[in-house]
Order: sequence, then structure tokens, then C-alpha cells
Amino acid sequence: MQRRSFIIGSVAVAGGVLIGGVRLLRPLDNPLDDILSDGEVALTPYVIIDGGGVSVITPRAEMGQGIHSTLAALVAEELDMELGDLRVIPGPPSSVYANEVLYPPTTSRREILRERLNALRGSPDRTPQLTGGQTSIRDGYVKMRKAGAAARSMLVEAAARERGVSAALLRTQGGAVIFPDGSSIPYTRLAAGAAKIAPPEDPPLKPRDQWTVLGKSQPRVDMVGKCTGTAHYAIDTRLPGMLYGIVRRNPRLGGSLRGFDATAARQMTGVHDVIALENGIIVVASNTWFAMQAAREVEVEWGPAPYPDSSAEHRAALVDAIRDGSGRRWRDDGDVDRALADVAVIEGSYHVPYLAHATMEPLNAVAWLRDDQLDIWAGNQNPTSTQYVGAQLTGLPLEAVRVHTTYMGGGFGRRLEMDFVASAVRAARAIPGLPILVTWPREEDVTHDAYRPLASAAFRASISDGRPTALDLTVCSPGLQESGRHRSELDFDRADRRQVWTFSGAMGAFDQPYRIPNYRVTTANAPRLLPVGFWRSVGESQNVFFTESILDELAHVDGVDPLAMRLSLLDHAPSRAVLEAVAEMSDWGGDLPAGSARGLAYARSSDAATAQVLQVTLVDGKIRIDRSCAVVDVGVALDPRNIEAQVMSSAIWGLCAATHGEITISDGSVDQSNFHDYLVMRMRQAPKVDVRIHESGGAIYGVGESATATAAPALGNAIFALTGRRIRELPFRNSIPFV
Repeated sequence: MQRRSFIIGSVAVAGGVLIGGVRLLRPLDNPLDDILSDGEVALTPYVIIDGGGVSVITPRAEMGQGIHSTLAALVAEELDMELGDLRVIPGPPSSVYANEVLYPPTTSRREILRERLNALRGSPDRTPQLTGGQTSIRDGYVKMRKAGAAARSMLVEAAARERGVSAALLRTQGGAVIFPDGSSIPYTRLAAGAAKIAPPEDPPLKPRDQWTVLGKSQPRVDMVGKCTGTAHYAIDTRLPGMLYGIVRRNPRLGGSLRGFDATAARQMTGVHDVIALENGIIVVASNTWFAMQAAREVEVEWGPAPYPDSSAEHRAALVDAIRDGSGRRWRDDGDVDRALADVAVIEGSYHVPYLAHATMEPLNAVAWLRDDQLDIWAGNQNPTSTQYVGAQLTGLPLEAVRVHTTYMGGGFGRRLEMDFVASAVRAARAIPGLPILVTWPREEDVTHDAYRPLASAAFRASISDGRPTALDLTVCSPGLQESGRHRSELDFDRADRRQVWTFSGAMGAFDQPYRIPNYRVTTANAPRLLPVGFWRSVGESQNVFFTESILDELAHVDGVDPLAMRLSLLDHAPSRAVLEAVAEMSDWGGDLPAGSARGLAYARSSDAATAQVLQVTLVDGKIRIDRSCAVVDVGVALDPRNIEAQVMSSAIWGLCAATHGEITISDGSVDQSNFHDYLVMRMRQAPKVDVRIHESGGAIYGVGESATATAAPALGNAIFALTGRRIRELPFRNSIPFV
């Protein structure tokens, strides 16, 4: 995102001026009308000033990744304010806040990303305001700074006019404009005057050597609330007369509701209503506990699943698709068939299972339909989709649907889906006039997810003189669901929505910068199986496991060092730098205690070069993961401590999936239901994670998913180095025990 690609435009708003970094001066809507109070002035879509101080609008969802802090810091830097002096407010639904990295306006990139975004659009004619894909900082890095710089320029000019001096003589500090004699005027007193001044079209940004906020570790703006239990999540919402709903759906995803008898449930204490859905029910009561108990007493007849009944059949469907040979060619360098014709070849297949998101806060949303207005409180990753769902299900115009985006206890892609929001809106539509908090119990959440796809890969490869000479890789996974073009209101949460080929199925397989002379990557056409969706690191989560494990196999077959082999295949400077750094951190090639070994993996994750080394030890026949060393190229480090936390988080997330994560199917239903059988690592099993930040400069990269993709292959490669066993199917615990 180049600085000059953003132009500042303006439009009148609520007694002030709304200013933002908007490409090509496209028409601005008015996103702050509904949240401005008397005396408040919006100088930019990201800055509101009133008598109490300065607030920053953060257009991306806070789900634990610290994004509100870093986005606010972008504005604080240009306003010459301390981060702690700002209030932070989630942005309302608006195209002004569109994520232009994931939905770029340029034709070439739009074509590349079109199918990746089919599942994310709020509606066909609205650009999505979504949070995901490590894009929040990449999207906001320039335009939020420009919006802050524009506001600062207007405040300085307002102060200059008030005192009759040249703006060039003034400076800003600590939320005030400073005059040559040392006197000052706080921003809060200048806002009304600034609103009358035309904004600069292209305000200059501070050079990095003048930064005082960016580039330094900052206290997170959400930390006190989360540590004291005062942070507000959707599930904490309480409103006058509120009712509480519990969802119970067909355990065979996509199966219908054939009928139900709620006679006994309706007679239970506190029960208000039982609402029928196409594939389930919502029991509404005076509190959540009453609703949960009543939901269990409803006698239900469920329809069959529209997919195979067992995990073995799902896997066989992918294997058959690979054997069929049809699909899309993503990379085809050299002449793979000729290169593999007369040489020793290694070949085989790799497999990964479905995975749930299993967020700590169960899915929930509040909806309140009254007086031709709908209010929705939800922790969501796409406010524009949330607003669109409310409008479509109620028949209201978009402007009559207000979305209140709260903190969320984890998202990981799950809260890009709109099924949980649709449940609350349906309940509100059935019982208008009263707010209803609809919760999915953990069991419903785990058994009715939009899962990380199960995936399979088949490969043939060869190596000579320490360098791979050919790699033929075919991967297959169900396509992400097509949404946004809803055929009816039922499509917001139907599990049998048509699945389509997507870019995500090839991510991490074809787009790595390895210079293998004969390199072919194909995605086979997968059948529609379980509903699937975006999961942290998306297609990279499986495809990097495939490719990095295969490369490790080649290195060991030829007796060469896996690190040296990778370096020989890379001329991308940041990639070489992170590999060399992780080797130094982990003492790669150095002595280890008896019974210990290391494994390496590398990837470019959303363009960020990432490398990870895991050290493992065999203890009484079980694997103990001792240490993770991770290096990530972030381009420019805006908040080092938060970057380190996110790399640690993504490494542990990836290791949880690699060691334990698995969704299986029996009799058409998901077997797992809660954390007792959908296992994650316990604290005693988690390794020490050391992080090093590499700054290549220039472009800026996200880090929230960076170490997830490399965790599984690094662990598999370490297990092989330790035991000589090449495990080609996840989770590893099905093949080898862990401490």
C-alpha cells in the first residue's frame, strides 16, 4: 500500500467534518452519525473530539490480538499524543472502513482474490469491513496515519487562526497545539474551529526517526478491562426485559428438522417460547440455564445428513478426487514428468483432519427488534455482513440496523460466519419488542462449526546433489462455502450451502519462493462434505505441513542438512535472513542432550517470511516439546511486545492442532463436543517459545497467523530426526504419545 495511493476527501458530518484516507476521492458515507453525541466533532473517520478528550475509531475487531492498541497507535503518532490518552471505539458498519488489502480496488488483485472473498462479502455491492488474514495493520498502516495527520493539520490551522499567527510556527504535543511562547490550546477546544477548515488532500506523515509511539512496546488498551473482568463481550450484554435463548440444531449438519414436540419444555419454569428453524430450534426463557434445561426436553425428529456418514468415507472422497486427476494447475515450472521419468523418486501422501475453531467464548449474539429498528450486539469479524444479515432477515433497510461490535473471546475466522448472528435475529423477529441473548452451548458450537477443511496431498519428488530437482504435488480439500449471495433467508446458517473452489485450497503450496526447477502444484476438485470456513492461517495450515515435510524427506534421503538445502533454494533476502536467524537462535547443528532432536520449517505466510525450529525430547517413550524458536519478518515493527505475543500465540495454536486437534464423524454426526474430547495442549505440555523479530523495511506484514503454519511441519520433522519415524497424518498423537 503506497502512501501516495490514498487521497484525503471530506464530507459534512454532525456539525463537523469527516475526513479519511479514501482512494480516488470516492463518495463517502457517514459512518459516525449514529454514535456522535452533542458536542462531539468527527475530524476524520478515525478521530472524534469532545470536551472529554480524543477517541479513535478502530475499524478491525479485537479478538485478543491487540489490534485496537496498534491501530490506535497509528493515529496517536500523527496526533502527537500518548496511546494511553486516547479512548478506543469499534467502528460501525461502513464502506469507509473496508479492508482494502483483502478487497483491493485494483483490477489485477481483485481477480486474484475474488473467490477468496466470496465467503466474506456482506453483500454483493458492499466492500467488507472484515478482520482476518493478517491484514489489519497492512490495511491501516497508511490510511489511519494519514487520517490522524489530516486531523492534526486542521487543529494546527485552527489554532493559528485563533491567535493570528502562522501555522508554520506551531507544533503539537500531548494533545495540544503549542505556540512559540510556550502557551498551548488543547485539541478539545480547537475541534469546532478545525471542523470549518478544509482538510489537506495529502498530509505528510512523520518519518520513522521522529516516531515517539510507533516502534515501541505499548500497554494494550484492552488489558486492564480483561484483567479485571470489566471488559464487555456480547455475552455480558444486559438490557431491560431481556430474554435468553439456546440453540439446538440437527447433529447431522445440513440435515433438516422433520418435527418436534415441545409440550414438556413449554411447561418448564421460565420458558417463554420454542422457535422452529429449518434445521433446529431456539428455546427462549427468562435465563440461559432455564433455556438449556428446556432444550434438552424437546423431542425432535432429525433428517439425515447430506454427506457421507464416517470420517473414513470423507477421507476416501478426497483420495478418489486426487486419483481422478482433474483440477486446477497453480504452478507448473519446468517439465515435471520428464524430470521424474528416469530418476529415483520418493512418493507418498499426507493427510490432515477437520479442525474446529473452539473459541473460548461460545458463539452468541443479542438482537433487539423494536420500532422499525434492529440493534445487534455481537463479537463479529465483519460488521457489514452482520448489518446485512439483520436487514435481510427483518426486511429493514440497512440504515435501520445498528451493529454494536464488542470484544470477542477468540475468533480465528469463526466469527466471519453469520449463523450465530442469524439465530439471534430470528429470535428477535419471533418475539419483537424484547432484547434476546441467544447462545450456542459449547456442544452446539463444536458440533456445528464451519470447520478447517480436512485435506489430503499426494506427491512425487526427486533430489540430486543436495537440491530437489522435481516436485509434483496434488492437494485436495473441500472449498470454502459460498456466502454473500444468499438464495433465501435460510442460507445464512444452512450447512449445505454450495461449496466452490477457492484460492485458499492452494495457499502455502504453490506460492512459496523455492527455486525448484521442475515444480508442479495442482488442486484436485473436492466434493462437498462438511461445511468449512476460514481458520487461522487458512490453507497454509495444511499446505505448509505438506510441502515442508516433503522437503525434509528429500533432505534426509540425500543426506543433506535441511537448513542448508532450503537456503540453496532461496534468493528471497528476508527468507534467507529469517532462516539464518532461527538457526542461530536454536543453535542449529549444535550439540543436544541424548534423546533430543530439532526440526525446522519455513514459509511465507501472507507474504511474511517465517521460520521455526522445534526441539523435542523422548521421555519414557513419549514426546516432550521443549522449545520453539520462531523468527518472523514483519517489515516494520510497530509494537514489538505485541508482535512477540502474537507469534507465541500462533505457534501454540499450531502445535495444539498438530498434536491433538481432530474432528471426526460417526453416523453422520461430529463426535467431539467440548474440550474433554476436542483436545488442546495443557500448560504443562506447552514449550518455551522464543521469538525474534526481523525488520526488512519497506512493506509491512501481519503476524497473527505467522507461526501457525510452520508449527506442524517443524514438529513432524523434529520427531523424524529423533525417532526415524515419518508421520504423514495429523494429529501426531494418533501415531505417537506425548507427555
